[in-house]
Amino acid sequence: MGEKKGFFGRLINGLTKTRDNLISGMDSLFSGFSEIDEDFYEELEEILIMADIGVATTEGIIDNLRQKVKEQKIKEIAVCRDLLMDSIKEQMKVGESAYEFENRTSVVLMIGVNGVGKTTSVGKLAGQMKSQGKKVILAAADTFRAAAIGQLTEWANRAGVEIIAGQEGGDPAAVVYDAVNAAKARHADILICDTAGRLHNKKNLMEELGKMNRIIEREFPEAYRETLVVLDGTTGQNALAQAKQFAQVTDITGIVLTKLDGTAKGGIAIAIQSEMNIPVKYIGIGEQIDDLQKFDAESFVEALFQTNTDKDI
Repeated sequence: MGEKKGFFGRLINGLTKTRDNLISGMDSLFSGFSEIDEDFYEELEEILIMADIGVATTEGIIDNLRQKVKEQKIKEIAVCRDLLMDSIKEQMKVGESAYEFENRTSVVLMIGVNGVGKTTSVGKLAGQMKSQGKKVILAAADTFRAAAIGQLTEWANRAGVEIIAGQEGGDPAAVVYDAVNAAKARHADILICDTAGRLHNKKNLMEELGKMNRIIEREFPEAYRETLVVLDGTTGQNALAQAKQFAQVTDITGIVLTKLDGTAKGGIAIAIQSEMNIPVKYIGIGEQIDDLQKFDAESFVEALFQTNTDKDI
């Protein structure tokens, strides 16, 4: 349990800015109202939207809360906080089969615009899979950024996994082709592909991802497919907009939300999950290899509303 508690502690620290805003708003709300009326709901809505939980998601959470208050005939304002937390957790549950790719021979495509921590997330995920005893191969299919190949090679060395790379400026699909064949020949469990994310040129991105997907389908039809979009948590609603654009281009199976430490916009995790109906599967809160962890709605919501950081979870 030590590792989990360590991560939970870091998550609590990482969400400090988001939590401070949320908690100060909540505290004044819960002390300022003596009854649960329309004004109470309106003010609560405003607090949640300010934490980047987003308008549509906030409305869903508040509707859910209203229903519970009515059904359970609740009069005390204090009870609302727990109900609110339950409401948010319900919005965010990650299904049992979310990490199915870990147990299968699989190909994972990591997509995301530059600067969001995509290559780093590929490296961290590779390291974690390797430590679980999996045979992992990385594909450096982000050939447009010279630094990406070097950076990924460094991560591969650190994690002790193999990397297939091409030339800078080369054809990313050719790298995927080589990597798929290497993965088959060497009986790898998981092939993780780092791809270039250039959303400003959606047509190119579509063609490129389409080509990669066709190669994987043709060469490795038995592989389980996972497509993760990496988003920068500090960009708040902009991350949600990016997720929507990527969803138009390819089938996304999950979200990796990075840089949650130090952002006041941590509520975006809730918004993305709820509005896109795509689970946040991993969250990143730092630079270390174990700072990328599976997303756990319970821990996240507890950390978000945690007023007493000594509480032992």
